[in-house]
Amino acid sequence: MILDVTGLSVSFGATTVVDGLSLSVDRGRTLGIVGESGSGKSVSSLAVMGLHRAATVTGSILFDGDELVGAPAERLRRLRGSRMAMIFQDPLTSLHPFHTVGEQIAEAYRLHRRTSRKAARERAVDMLAEVGIPDPRRRAGEHPHRFSGGMRQRVMIAMALACEPDLLIADEPTTALDVTVQAQILELIKKIQEERRLAVIMITHDLGVVARVADEVLVMYGGRAVERAEAGPLFKDPRHPYTQGLLASIPGIGPDRAGRLRAIPGAPPSPRAFPAGCRFHPRCPSAMAVCSAQAPALTGTRRMIACHLEGAQP
Repeated sequence: MILDVTGLSVSFGATTVVDGLSLSVDRGRTLGIVGESGSGKSVSSLAVMGLHRAATVTGSILFDGDELVGAPAERLRRLRGSRMAMIFQDPLTSLHPFHTVGEQIAEAYRLHRRTSRKAARERAVDMLAEVGIPDPRRRAGEHPHRFSGGMRQRVMIAMALACEPDLLIADEPTTALDVTVQAQILELIKKIQEERRLAVIMITHDLGVVARVADEVLVMYGGRAVERAEAGPLFKDPRHPYTQGLLASIPGIGPDRAGRLRAIPGAPPSPRAFPAGCRFHPRCPSAMAVCSAQAPALTGTRRMIACHLEGAQP
């Protein structure tokens, strides 16, 4: 197991945003993490990367057997970009506007591989070619604003993979891209994953993306995991009421679609005011008295669900 996270909690002052999260992913596998905005998806992944500066991180993050929680900053810096990398949500704001894309890819490669400037530049050109950017040598000398949204995302992928990491975290990599470009980006990540046996964590609110690429799915709500299962069984038979609500809100295709979309009532809770018990109970159509008093544990083996309804079923 390349990444094994157990009991991860992330707090900013007195506010706990991620609470007791556990997840794992192995080489060649894709874990999809889904949930509404504010569920803790990105916060947990930034904790794995060691990118929180003003947060208290507790629990265990084992990367290839080494504990990262409490590790020295220099050790985490050596791992980032080298053995684990992240593609951020917005490539336009993630790329530096004053430097060419080739310079930005080469900088990370030189830092971790201790190569010459010339070798790093050649690596940048090679990576741009690998992610499908035409005329890579010329485009390496251009600035980010000269690239389309899809091409900037390809640059981000090239930068993340330049040092051939073992783990890639993709945080909403297809946000704001049209469906054609979205499909191209997903196919590119899948192709590179298969070639290099990458472990991939795909963070998204788009269940269509998850159904297409993920081997396993982790559903988050209110900073906690509420369901975890292989992708096929989860989409075929969602067990947690929140997962059921997410899937019911997807537009149908074909003659079987009917009526309005079934939206989940209410809004996700603020981390400053999480409800007691099950955090989904104020919005849950199947809530029982115990749901507001006691938080359900995430139980199961291959199929894990945090819901009192599981225990109430005969």
